[in-house]
Amino acid sequence: MSEKAEVLVVMSKVKAYIKNKAGMNVSASVASALSEKVAAICDSAIENAQSAKRKTVMDKDI
Repeated sequence: MSEKAEVLVVMSKVKAYIKNKAGMNVSASVASALSEKVAAICDSAIENAQSAKRKTVMDKDI
């Protein structure tokens, strides 16, 4: 992910989830790696919605 790319996740929530679930810390690089995964999922969902000729991405597109 490029340095100018937007972070697509709320890192405080991710950190809290991981801390509560496993008692582990989260490195700073997780934000960009996780955002890349979220962007890829969103891109795929957009394609699925467009294929269905919709302008709304729905849960079934993911």
